[in-house]
Amino acid sequence: MRAEASVSGRTRVRCGLVQLETVVQVDCDNRWGDVMEPLTSRTVTLRGHELSYLDSGTGPVVLFIHGILGSQQQWTHLIDRMDDSHRVIVPDLFGHGESDKPVGDYSLGAQAATMRDLLNSLGIDRVNLVGHSLGGGIAMVFYYLFPERVDRIVLVGSGGLGREVNPILRSATLPGAGWVLPILASRWMLSRAEGAGRALARVGWRPGSDITAIWRGFTSLGDAASRRAFLATTRAVIDPGGQTVSAHDYLPDALPIPTLIVWGSRDRMIPAWHAISAQRSIPWCRIELFDGAGHFPHLDEPDRFADLVNDFIATT
Repeated sequence: MRAEASVSGRTRVRCGLVQLETVVQVDCDNRWGDVMEPLTSRTVTLRGHELSYLDSGTGPVVLFIHGILGSQQQWTHLIDRMDDSHRVIVPDLFGHGESDKPVGDYSLGAQAATMRDLLNSLGIDRVNLVGHSLGGGIAMVFYYLFPERVDRIVLVGSGGLGREVNPILRSATLPGAGWVLPILASRWMLSRAEGAGRALARVGWRPGSDITAIWRGFTSLGDAASRRAFLATTRAVIDPGGQTVSAHDYLPDALPIPTLIVWGSRDRMIPAWHAISAQRSIPWCRIELFDGAGHFPHLDEPDRFADLVNDFIATT
């Protein structure tokens, strides 16, 4: 991403929370989209820690929640496709992106409570939730805890719908992972991996959305605080055998709500058949399979994804 920015700041107090706004005009040349209009990045202080988020547009509110090793950048290409008719809120979860990486609770419930606090600080009562991977699990827990605040849910390659998950994430829960990760994420290792990527590019190889997004997330682990937050987040929902938190345990008791499940047919992180198993607990859900897409269907086919979400919100 290339950016030229001008920064200003102001402080507000709302709902007992101090909101520190840093307004940054950023011209983005995005890996997955066209050059977009300037975005406005802000920070809000929640429970003593700064959370970064984007806020654009007017209308029904759509809150996008990214997954493990994700950030705002995985959603920004959708903003100009949606903010003409919606208010789009795109945070960096604690432990990710530009938000703080505190020592603390990274469970789904804690992350859902953080999303509630963000909405409270913005004076927002009700939202449409769009959650990818870990963010899907957070969205489901948010709805379970605060059903009166949710109009619709969109789950994208979501966690929490089955035990199976890629061995790469399971390995982060093994004993000793905290010692190995600093070596794998060191500048020396990253530079050599990037060199190998450049060599492959010279013979025609082009990384897909999955590799690009995962690599971008992995390169964010260069500092100890980010690595600690990554391990804490992963271990809150995964063990060496797979996912440890299941929505099937609590969603059957929730009231029906319009739910859209989107999955890539070639998802190698969480198998696509989890979308079918979701119907056991969410029999009222609608399922859309993106043929040929991987774990990031919103990056593989952004126009189709934005049209699908816009239509879902407009017609349910």
